[in-house]
Amino acid sequence: MTTLALSPARLRSASFLSGLREFLKHPGALAGTIVLAAFVVCAIFAPWLAPFDPSETDIGMRLGPPDAITWFGADIHGRDIFSRVIWGARYSLPVGFATLVVGLIIGGTFGVMLGYIGGRFDAIASRIIDVLLGFPSIVLAIMVVAVLGVGLVNVVVAVAIAEIPRFARVIRGAVLVAKQNLYVEAALAMGASSTRVMFLHILPAIMPTVIVLGTLNLGNAILSTATLSFLGLGAQPPAPEWGAMLNSGREYMRYAPWTMMAPGLALFLAVIAVNLIGDRLSEVIDPRNARRR
Repeated sequence: MTTLALSPARLRSASFLSGLREFLKHPGALAGTIVLAAFVVCAIFAPWLAPFDPSETDIGMRLGPPDAITWFGADIHGRDIFSRVIWGARYSLPVGFATLVVGLIIGGTFGVMLGYIGGRFDAIASRIIDVLLGFPSIVLAIMVVAVLGVGLVNVVVAVAIAEIPRFARVIRGAVLVAKQNLYVEAALAMGASSTRVMFLHILPAIMPTVIVLGTLNLGNAILSTATLSFLGLGAQPPAPEWGAMLNSGREYMRYAPWTMMAPGLALFLAVIAVNLIGDRLSEVIDPRNARRR
């Protein structure tokens, strides 16, 4: 009788497909994936999907209600809100992703160093992190933007800096657990350098934690960047960014509510979709849940 052995590549592929099926079994995760994929498609193909130029004005359509031509109505300048919402995905999603990546790389590297080195360095740095965590992240981001100036690039930097302490604290805890594994002690006994141990042995072990942490915080990153744009510190008119659209429509909320409802709904759906994906991902990746499934 012949036994067929699967190659490591096929084993990884089978494991990935099994995890994907398990992930998509949850209706919330499936709905979140569909919604987020729709926004990504809008961001990529906005020039072809949007029926009008997002910056094209028409005085005759000022604050026009939703109809067969302007599905989401028009704003104070007569611009099609539906087209601007589609183009807004090109601003809100990439800025949120960029904020998350910058904060996760810097905070993750700092957290790995803290958890691995320990000692006085860890004690002092942890107290600094405790102080920074005492500030609401949005307040800290506003302080950074006040120093750097307005603009989407500065918003990315500001929100990333505000998220670094949270990422560093969580990843530090994961490293403290991972470095107790026997293979880490074996690598050190064989003469491996600290850098090699941190990034080739410990980092892969905590990668599930990093993935879940990033997914769960993506919604917060999108919301924080939109908040700064709503306050006039991020995207500037006439950029069709969702937070900036909310800011420009708030004065007309009483008699033209569609100016705020459309970008607000888009922002809500994007954040809730990311949160649903993150919640399910944490259940699938966490090995403690494997026995309960």
